[in-house]
Amino acid sequence: MPVTTWYLESTDPAGLRPAREPAGDVVFARVEIPSPRFSRFLYREVGDGWEWTDRLPWSLDRWREWVEHPGRETWVLYRRGTPAGYAELDGQADGEVEVAYFGLLPDFMGRGLGGHMLTLTLRRAWDLAQRHPDRGPTRRVWVHTCTLDGEHALANYRSRGMETYRESTE
Repeated sequence: MPVTTWYLESTDPAGLRPAREPAGDVVFARVEIPSPRFSRFLYREVGDGWEWTDRLPWSLDRWREWVEHPGRETWVLYRRGTPAGYAELDGQADGEVEVAYFGLLPDFMGRGLGGHMLTLTLRRAWDLAQRHPDRGPTRRVWVHTCTLDGEHALANYRSRGMETYRESTE
């Protein structure tokens, strides 16, 4: 089955088009104490239905290496105290920030949270240098998604102002 991958970017924080905020108790918090087990849980549970398999064989040491790397951050969206989704930011020294992973837990899909969480994720990508001055100011935020991801993923990225800079089908 052919898989199409879209690479999207934002090169100006002013281009962010925020989604509407959901009603109720929603908090977006940074995981300030890197936790390999928590990150593995989020990856496995969010990615279970979307063919996220590249990290499944990782050892706990490999997870620790990933989450403790300077400039990497995990952000979690909580709905009434329950994890609803997460995003991983990978800040590079050249001012680029990749949204390495982004998604909602299955029980929270279709509740109007994805656009809001992406808005907050992109804001945190743009201000990453405030928390990691050694990374330099963010000049570009990028992500990739594919036809194996959720049906609204591509539209959500585009709705937030990200633009496609490459597309490939394999």
